[in-house]
Amino acid sequence: MKTYVALLRGINVGGNNKIEMPKLKKCFESLYCTNVITYINSGNVIFDTKKQDIAEITSEIEKIIKKTFGLNIRVVLRDQNNIEKICSKVPKTWVNDQDHKTDVLFLWEKFANSKTLKLIEINPKVDSLMYVDGAIIWHLKKTDYSKSKMNNFIGSEVYKNMTARNINTVRKLALLMLKN
Repeated sequence: MKTYVALLRGINVGGNNKIEMPKLKKCFESLYCTNVITYINSGNVIFDTKKQDIAEITSEIEKIIKKTFGLNIRVVLRDQNNIEKICSKVPKTWVNDQDHKTDVLFLWEKFANSKTLKLIEINPKVDSLMYVDGAIIWHLKKTDYSKSKMNNFIGSEVYKNMTARNINTVRKLALLMLKN
């Protein structure tokens, strides 16, 4: 049995791609997943399964979402070790609070390598990026947001091939995965 988190891209954002978490949980349970937990409304589903093939599991999840909700939602799947590694590599001072913004960009396979960092335009005076196993962590002070190149990132090729969570959410997912 292995613990995973499925990260759904672009659901329940601005009234679009609405998915109810209790119904989503039932979808995962119908795929023979156990200990299914949804966390916040942005599409984070923790579950256990005996299956090991990430591509197969991801495909099954995307198909059942299409069948149940009529939506083409892309999913990034990460195992417990990946989430724990990301959390351990991100400096403790990189948080998401009133002063700082720290996002974890979970990349689809095509972009899940450190070379992707070169595809992201940054302002080195305010933007800090780091790559950790299939994810880019982006950190800045909120007072510097207008100087950041983060707004230029939206709509880029990398942006279209990732799903983001703030670091607080990722750290909470890591804790929930430990309990699963």
